[in-house]
Amino acid sequence: MADPLKRLVGELARLPGIGPKTAARLAHHLLRVPESQARELAAAIVEVKEKLFHCSRCHAITAVDPCSICTDPRRDATRICVVEEPFNIAPIERTGEYHGLYHVLLGALAPQRGVGPDELRIASLLERLDGVEEIVLATNPSVEGEATALYLARLLRGRVAHLTRLAFGLPVGGDIEYADEVTLGRSFAGRREIS
Repeated sequence: MADPLKRLVGELARLPGIGPKTAARLAHHLLRVPESQARELAAAIVEVKEKLFHCSRCHAITAVDPCSICTDPRRDATRICVVEEPFNIAPIERTGEYHGLYHVLLGALAPQRGVGPDELRIASLLERLDGVEEIVLATNPSVEGEATALYLARLLRGRVAHLTRLAFGLPVGGDIEYADEVTLGRSFAGRREIS
C-alpha cells in the first residue's frame, strides 16, 4: 500500500467504531470520488475543528458561548439533564418532553480505561446547583453509564430536591422474546399502575 494511502487508512482507523477493514474501504472510496468531493470533506473536518467548541456552562458543542440552550430564557433553569456526550442531547430534544437545561459529562466512568471522576465534567455540574430543583440522570444503560449514574446519585443526594433517572425498558414495537435479561428486568422494576 502506498504511503499516503497507508496514512489515510491509519487515520481513519483511529475513529471510534472504524476498524482496519472499514478504514481501508473508506480510504479506497475516497480515492474514487472526484477531488472536489474529497476537498469538501477535508474542508468540513477543518471547519468543525476551527469553529466549534464546548460550551463553558454545559459542555455541549456550540459555535457561541454560552450555547443557545443555556441562554434560552424559555428553558426551565430549575432542571438539569445530565448526559454523557453532546450527541445525547439531540434525541432528548426531539421528544419535545424536556424543556430544562443540560450538562454534558464528556464521558462516563471507566476505571479500566483510566476514566475516573476527575476526567469528567462533574465539578462544573456541582457549581451549577444553585436554584436547581431536579437533576435528571440520563446516562447510557451500559455498565459505565450505570456506574456513572450511581456515583452521581451518591454525590448529589441531598443537594437537590429531586434526583431522577430515565426509565429503561422494552421499546415500542419490540417483542419480549428478543429482549435481554437486563432490559426485561428493568421493565419489571419500572412498571406502573394502569389508570
